[in-house]
Amino acid sequence: MSKFVFAYHGGGMAATEAEQAAVYAAWGAWFESIGPSILDGGNPTGQSKTLGSDGSVSDGGGANPLSGYSLISASDLDAALALAKGCPILAAGGSVEVAEAIEM
Repeated sequence: MSKFVFAYHGGGMAATEAEQAAVYAAWGAWFESIGPSILDGGNPTGQSKTLGSDGSVSDGGGANPLSGYSLISASDLDAALALAKGCPILAAGGSVEVAEAIEM
């Protein structure tokens, strides 16, 4: 099995407590559905800055800032992508970047 990073981009915070509860429930159900594939459920991310190769610093993480991550186990990239297709961030207009974590 290989490790894959799911990098979440976009989405947004639900406006009401009821909407927040529904979002948390959707994430919980999705994590439950992919169960043993989860190596690290990860976390949402907060404010970010980007450090350029020239030493410059910019606010906000670029054009498509990271909003969270998870670490998943899957047999290959296609299997990892299949697991990502159920991610609740997609319903919120966000995206999931799926990348293999190369063992060093």
